[in-house]
Amino acid sequence: MSAEQNQHLEKDFGPSADSNNSNGDGANLRNTMTAEETARAAAHFGYGPLSHVNTAEANLRPFGGEFQPGLYKSVDSRKFGNPAPLGLCAFALTTFILSAINMKARDITAPNIVVASAYGYGGLVQLLAGMWEMAVGNTFGATALSSYGGFWISFAIVLTPGGFGIESTLEETGGKAMFDNSFGLMLFGWFIFTTILLFCTLRSTVAFFLLFFFLDLTFLLLGIGYIHRDAAGKPNPPVIMAGGFFGLMSAFTAWYNALAGIADNTNSFFIIPVAHFPWSPTARSRRQKKTERETV
Repeated sequence: MSAEQNQHLEKDFGPSADSNNSNGDGANLRNTMTAEETARAAAHFGYGPLSHVNTAEANLRPFGGEFQPGLYKSVDSRKFGNPAPLGLCAFALTTFILSAINMKARDITAPNIVVASAYGYGGLVQLLAGMWEMAVGNTFGATALSSYGGFWISFAIVLTPGGFGIESTLEETGGKAMFDNSFGLMLFGWFIFTTILLFCTLRSTVAFFLLFFFLDLTFLLLGIGYIHRDAAGKPNPPVIMAGGFFGLMSAFTAWYNALAGIADNTNSFFIIPVAHFPWSPTARSRRQKKTERETV
């Protein structure tokens, strides 16, 4: 097997324990693969007696670059590209801007600059990516990306100056505290939703899990910061800054997963490692193959 084919395999299944020692024909790499993985690789690259296996019946491993937290069917035959990196990048950039402001970068105190990105990129583009995920049959990706696209649009609506009057109406009714409490409750609702998605990533890759873990902490801390205000009656600065820090971590993790989904042997000199939990399907299959080799 060529080095180019090896890169394909590492992206699909992760680097094998023997990948650094494999010879030119890739014999050691194939020996560490399960029968299912071998069948898929054979059909994909056209080698060996299994080259005519129908890979539509094979399950691929969890991968954040495809926004798939569990086993999923091959998407080699889809008629358009992978929408996950687009949605991840839209989420990451908008989250980065808001989180930097929450951390008081360059002494910026008002988050209004994020409105444009929240409408156009984090909102509209991420919503479209979510709909394309539905088209490729990825329920998790469609639910997550579409929902967070909707979040950014709703966030922009709240912050649009003079457009919808949400903030001014709440303040006229019950003062600044009513708006802060209302906004905090909205953030807690998104914390609950993100926790639900987080549970679905526990058998995924470490990189994919960390994306939702950092985002979950972000919503939690920002919600607390708006409801538990300081002595001056303003959102609690240290808690808001902590939320901004985890927001930045979430943004960079989203970009990392997006890069893992974009980079391949046609455009990159390296494959992005995503790390697998010890209890993940990939790690368990590797341990099983290692045990089989040791007992032979």
